[in-house]
Amino acid sequence: MREELFNLLKEEYPDVDFQAENLVDDGIMDSITMVGVIGTISMEYGIQIPYEEIVAENFNSLDAMAALVESLRKTK
Repeated sequence: MREELFNLLKEEYPDVDFQAENLVDDGIMDSITMVGVIGTISMEYGIQIPYEEIVAENFNSLDAMAALVESLRKTK
């Protein structure tokens, strides 16, 4: 999942270093990019990310995003 998600996001947002930690906390990924990432993930994986899951800790790293996608796919 992690590699698949990395490839998807890197294609859509080539200027963002998705290998970095603290993507949100360090300002590597701004709020507008985060909204785009949420949309990209939702469309690609056919999931809805609940409002309460849209927090920095779920988007601060590629591992966190992959874990979120996997958990939401299981409940789908």
